[in-house]
Amino acid sequence: MKTYDKAVSGGPLAGLPKVLGAQAQATSRVLFSWMLLVLGLCFELNTCAQNLAQGGNYPSKPIRFIVPFPAGSAPDAIARIVGQHMQVTLGQPMLIDNKPGAQGAIAATEASKAPADGYTIFGGNNTTLAANASLYKKLNYDPIKDFTPIARFITASLTLVVKSDFPAQNTKDFLSLVRSKKGAYTVGYASAGMQVALAELKALGNVDVLEVPYKGVPQAVNDVLGGQLTFTFADNAVAFTQIRGGKLKGFGVTSGARTPLMPDMPSLAEEMPGFDVSVWSGLVVPAGSPKEVVDKLWDASQKAMASNDVTSKLMNLGLDPAVMGPEEFGKFIVAEKAKWARQIKQAGIQPE
Repeated sequence: MKTYDKAVSGGPLAGLPKVLGAQAQATSRVLFSWMLLVLGLCFELNTCAQNLAQGGNYPSKPIRFIVPFPAGSAPDAIARIVGQHMQVTLGQPMLIDNKPGAQGAIAATEASKAPADGYTIFGGNNTTLAANASLYKKLNYDPIKDFTPIARFITASLTLVVKSDFPAQNTKDFLSLVRSKKGAYTVGYASAGMQVALAELKALGNVDVLEVPYKGVPQAVNDVLGGQLTFTFADNAVAFTQIRGGKLKGFGVTSGARTPLMPDMPSLAEEMPGFDVSVWSGLVVPAGSPKEVVDKLWDASQKAMASNDVTSKLMNLGLDPAVMGPEEFGKFIVAEKAKWARQIKQAGIQPE
């Protein structure tokens, strides 16, 4: 009662007439108690809002995983294999959202403008986070400023593939045949890695071919299988399966040396010294994402890449597990952006 009297005399009820009856005073006490309750609830709600803004209770709903290339591509396979394990750790589903087009720039732009709350993550790679800055005169996102790195998952090479009934049996025969019919053969490309590999083939192999752009590797491979396209540089994730199945013939990988994942496959550098194109893929989130979100996604990424099931599936697709954490991956992206700029310039590729 004394507490109440003090609150009335010096608090928000100070203006009440002293002649209030017992019933009115009781009502006022109830009102005052409700005011204190409401103030307490407001404080709690504000605290909860602050915690959520800082990544507290994350994740509490499904996570959208944007992939910059179509279903069936290597980036798609990586997202599904790694994401399936990550969702167990995080306790929320990973919803794969394929957004192909413009060499991944469409997906990267959309991901860069998503809320920085951890519920939109992006499968960034050498094309979207490094090469596109040199392939386009105007890019609607900044690969460095607009994203916070989480993890690098893999590195890999590409494979020069033709239909299984193509008359050449090795890289030397292939080059000889293509040179003999200048401009008669067609090649499809859908990423920066494929475009640079093609430029190196033309320069080091001294060939002239008709170039056809595609939205994704699977479509280019399907046209090779169907005979509408002569050859392409396919992600190992796509190429190795078709080669083992006898539907495609592989002449060589684009890395400077053979990959231990398919040791019988030559490197194109064995016939064309200096040929070296390697690719990579990882995970980023919109810049400004809370530290707790970054930490939880990195923790889930580490656990996924430490899983024998995950790494064996990736290796079966010709992908080399090569994990990097947020800080190391961030420095790697900066270095790769500069490296791809040099490669693109040396290849004579003009920005669109």
